[in-house]
Amino acid sequence: MAGSLTREQIKQGRRHLVTPEGIDLQVELADVGARIGAFTIDLIIIIVVLMATAFALSTMSLYNPDMADIIVTLIAFVLRSFYFTLFELSRRAATPGKMILKIRVAARGKARLSAASVFARNALREIGFFLPIGFLFGISVGGVDGWIYLLASIWAGIFLFFPLFNKDRLRVGDLVAGTWVVRAPRPMLAADLITTDRPETEALFAKFAFTPAQIDTYGIKELHVLEDVLRAGDRDVLSDVANRIRTKIGWVWEEGESDSAFLRAYYAALRGRLESKMLMGVRRKDKFDKR
Repeated sequence: MAGSLTREQIKQGRRHLVTPEGIDLQVELADVGARIGAFTIDLIIIIVVLMATAFALSTMSLYNPDMADIIVTLIAFVLRSFYFTLFELSRRAATPGKMILKIRVAARGKARLSAASVFARNALREIGFFLPIGFLFGISVGGVDGWIYLLASIWAGIFLFFPLFNKDRLRVGDLVAGTWVVRAPRPMLAADLITTDRPETEALFAKFAFTPAQIDTYGIKELHVLEDVLRAGDRDVLSDVANRIRTKIGWVWEEGESDSAFLRAYYAALRGRLESKMLMGVRRKDKFDKR
């Protein structure tokens, strides 16, 4: 396991994220600006889809204004209810807006994000954003309606500005669902990790000659975890992961063996093995998949 975060790192938004394998990957919380930007992009996408639908309906020869309003309203309801949920249930755990700004949803303190958490955080968005916005645009100011307008504004403001007043930048939905939004940059892997025609890389592979059984110990899921570990480059995490893999595959450590070199060689071997199997139609999802 990696060491504890310093107070300065916590202040800067660094947090512990533990994978199902027990590996501690330190991540950085997404800032409020990125979250607002991602949400804005997603809203624009939803609005564009609705406008395109309305335009398509208006060009039909059997156009009926009342029926068109019903169809657009139903599509708006479906998008509002399921757009965020379906995208965040995917492997990337991110909507198109989040993917563009390189952020994603994660379970607080752990990497396994449950469907229940995704449903909960998005149900609170309906209560905290869409419902009060509907009040604000659907009522007039004056008399009793003025008080409702004021209460709706306060209600929307509490939900809207909640991330500004807690250290983990959580909105109410995140607080209830046990989630947070983290930065998920996808930089290119180092060249010597994926290029096999270099002399030093060939020497590295020759030193770490893994058997097919050793390589087949893990699957695609573990490959992604190992990729994140290599990108992060944290020495404590590299050592922890290398020792776990050595124990799992029965690898005997030799004097002077580098944890980083071992992991790079194993990553390349595992990825090559999985890619060759996928060409034959075999897709091994994780270490529990016996294919």
